[in-house]
Amino acid sequence: MTFTYPAVFTPHKDDKGFHVEFPDLECCEADGPDLEDAIDEAKEAAYNWICVELEEGGDLPDQTHVDDIQLPEGSFIRQLMIRVKLLPDSD
Repeated sequence: MTFTYPAVFTPHKDDKGFHVEFPDLECCEADGPDLEDAIDEAKEAAYNWICVELEEGGDLPDQTHVDDIQLPEGSFIRQLMIRVKLLPDSD
C-alpha cells in the first residue's frame, strides 16, 4: 500500500538541516542535517508510525489538504509517499 501525507519542513536556525513534522501523524517528527537526509528520516518515521498504527488495528488519518496547513515562516510542505508492504499472517 502507498500512503501520501504532507510533511512540513522547517529549516534549522543554526545549520543547513531541517526539522520535519507530519500534521496528520500525531507526534511523528524527524530531523536531518540537509534536505535529502531530512526527507529520508521523515519517510522512515512515517513508515514506522503507519506500521505501528496498522499492527494495532488503528485507523489511519485522512490527508489534510495542503492549503489548510498553516506554515511557520520559512517552512515549506512536501508530499511524501510512504510504501508499506503488507504480508499475510503466518499463523
